[in-house]
Amino acid sequence: MSSTSSVSQFLQSLSLGTIAWILVGLYAAPKIAGGLQSLFQPLSSPLRNLPGPKKYNLLWGNLKEIFQSEGPKVQEGWIKEFGPVIRYRIAFGKHRLFTTDTRAVTHILSHAYKFPKPDQLRNALGDILGRGLLFAEGDDHKRQRRIMNPSFGPAQIRSLTPVFLDKSQELRDVLLKKITESGSAYETDVLPWLSRATLDVIGIAGFDYQFSALSDGGEANELAKAIGTVFSGTQEFSYFNMLRQMFPVLKIIPDNSERAKKVKQSNDTMRRIGLELVQGKKAAVIAAAGKGGAVEKSNVTSRDLLSLLIKANMASDIPDTQKMSDEEVLAQISTFLVAGHETTSSSTAWALIELANQSEIQSKLRAELAAVSTDNLTMDELNALPYLDAVVREALRLRAVVVGTVRNAAEDCVVPVSKPFKDANGVMRNEIRMRKGESVFLPILPLNRSNEIWGDDARVFNPERWIPSPEKSTGIPSVYSHLGTFLAGPHACIGHRFAVVEMKALLFMLIRDISFELAVPFEDIEGKTSIVTRPLVKSQKEKGHQLPMRLRAVRE
Repeated sequence: MSSTSSVSQFLQSLSLGTIAWILVGLYAAPKIAGGLQSLFQPLSSPLRNLPGPKKYNLLWGNLKEIFQSEGPKVQEGWIKEFGPVIRYRIAFGKHRLFTTDTRAVTHILSHAYKFPKPDQLRNALGDILGRGLLFAEGDDHKRQRRIMNPSFGPAQIRSLTPVFLDKSQELRDVLLKKITESGSAYETDVLPWLSRATLDVIGIAGFDYQFSALSDGGEANELAKAIGTVFSGTQEFSYFNMLRQMFPVLKIIPDNSERAKKVKQSNDTMRRIGLELVQGKKAAVIAAAGKGGAVEKSNVTSRDLLSLLIKANMASDIPDTQKMSDEEVLAQISTFLVAGHETTSSSTAWALIELANQSEIQSKLRAELAAVSTDNLTMDELNALPYLDAVVREALRLRAVVVGTVRNAAEDCVVPVSKPFKDANGVMRNEIRMRKGESVFLPILPLNRSNEIWGDDARVFNPERWIPSPEKSTGIPSVYSHLGTFLAGPHACIGHRFAVVEMKALLFMLIRDISFELAVPFEDIEGKTSIVTRPLVKSQKEKGHQLPMRLRAVRE
């Protein structure tokens, strides 16, 4: 009897129940093995010999204290105590690398596809934004990035600068009208005003669509409310949410919290509006092609993001390898609606906080801007204003709205360092060894505020430090001004030029004609994270994110 027939007879002798259990076992075995490996990681990891905090929770490591701190205060305390190469604990006591060594960070960011985002982070992003550019890894990321790069080049941002200035001028005029109606000073929460303006900008620049969030007497429209809900909560430590991200199977257990329900409704709203945008743009592309005509690259003349994505999807003269699925296109809309406008509005808010706290800097900036005789600047003219440039760089340095990010080693690796360091046993080390699956926290704000790089006033808002630019900052991996704010490498922020010029346009229009004063003490404002870090009044935490300010018209 042949071996093949023996195997066949054996399989036929098995019951359906036995076969089902075998299949379950084959599916579960590698996951169980991976889980056991995770449990034993603290005992065998090369990271265990790095210096770091000794106190930690056996189940959650140091994660709870990190989540509950303001920004990166916990990590910055560890840097003072242990130096630039540290390990701390995450769930189940696993070790995570944390380093501000610029050579190590550069190596990891430049080898981005060997250090992908961990599944927990990707799942969290995917739940809010869909499977767009911030979710994608590997070949999917390369393809999506290649398709979208033309929308964010210097020429495209130059052509969009009038949009930035027009919407900034509209916001300025709305606020000046409010000031006039109030008599002298107009007290308001500036945060939603900035959010509405940047939402209008991304609507036109991203999708060739008028959201009109600044209109309607200042009332946020449906989309603005939906996005506001996603950002309304602060990043709090939650055992249940942590477990759901670590073990996606737990998502079958519904999250019936009020916030979860509101976020779901908001995501549904963004998806519905995104679908309407896609359908409208497809109809426009087909109409441009003419009756019976094939859609080709040349049919689409609009250069907004959505037009380029639809063109890549529909054009017959573009290969399939350069196209996205409808679901991917939809995810890009959510990504840039949520991330593309809220990051800029929050960064501008922090700039206004610092300018309000240091009135002499605000006055110096206003003097430079008042010397410009027109509202209609080009991108090059906006970028040629030296003190405005210094203020924006300093705000993006000191108040980066993303504290850091996490990556996983896809294979066993050696990470180089710029100078030797002592491990926990006092041994000098010239490299960091990581095992496959181990994670590293890449610091943005700690690098931007490092005393070693920026000096003893690293935590002080000082635009003068950029005239000229500090030499030591050149070691920070970056796509903009030697700042960690937009990261570097293949996963660097694709919209960094867009954000910088838009932020300059907003400050140009607002500071030139309006004086900004804090309506609460500077010390009462802290940063709390919900996707990005936004201001919160410590004595009014029940009101959520806000920025109370008094606005006055600048008198000639």
